[in-house]
Amino acid sequence: MTLLTFRFAPSPNGDLHLGHAYSALLNQQLANGNQARLLLRIEDIDTTRCTPEFEAAILRDLEWLGVRWKEPVRRQSEHFGEYQAALERLIAEELVYPAFMSRGDIRAFISDRERRGRDWPRDPDGAPLYPAVDKALSRKERNARIAEGIPFAWRLDVAAAMARVGTGLSWMEFENLSLSTARHVPAQPQDWGDIVLARRDIPTSYHLSVVLDDALQGVTHVVRGMDLFHATAVQRLLQQLLGLPQPAYFHHRLILGPDGRKLSKSLKDTGLAALRAAGATPSGIRHMVGL
Repeated sequence: MTLLTFRFAPSPNGDLHLGHAYSALLNQQLANGNQARLLLRIEDIDTTRCTPEFEAAILRDLEWLGVRWKEPVRRQSEHFGEYQAALERLIAEELVYPAFMSRGDIRAFISDRERRGRDWPRDPDGAPLYPAVDKALSRKERNARIAEGIPFAWRLDVAAAMARVGTGLSWMEFENLSLSTARHVPAQPQDWGDIVLARRDIPTSYHLSVVLDDALQGVTHVVRGMDLFHATAVQRLLQQLLGLPQPAYFHHRLILGPDGRKLSKSLKDTGLAALRAAGATPSGIRHMVGL
């Protein structure tokens, strides 16, 4: 019998806020209610913004909340070799290509098209799709640019990937907290265009590392915020391409700020440490997030 496994996977690039508290506590509640294990993963592939100080703060906040997890903690920065091996496999299968356009190049290309009256397609988050001009380059031209030291990222050729896996890609999404009712959601990764699978300075990306981590850690249930609902389509595609097991998903409601937007570390929303210093208690935090 498969041991059910949940995970909480924060990035140590800022203080945890109420939204993180809700997700961590909900994962623990579901794990306890299903005789499952809860794992903690530190998603620190961005070695510039992620720091040991923020990681230590995350551990303090979770321990204060009463969240308990199975050791060891997995840190993505310690597993770049595993992500690189998966990337090399996709390169060998010609499912990715080197993309040389910088952010400035992309903005200029799209602005030029929009000035000519073309409505440029956007992904589910509202960002413009990558122009994929590099995909038309010959192998000789690609190799010449790489040899010249021109920076590039590896992007998934989503058309080639979809041709490889065929139609009918979907994921199982639970519809309630009891995990008793589920539906199959059609996955449309093409809506994201040719996403980055390895950045210029890091041999992986969020999508690539997270699907490998979930598989290697035996995660059976991914419980995370609704803001990642549409991104699941990309991850299902990668799972299919790499022959990885498919977890079941539950995308929970978001904790919103007074202005109605989702809480964000980047916008310096009040962190758990500040709430604790102001007198908040773990039970008070649970009440604040509706648990």
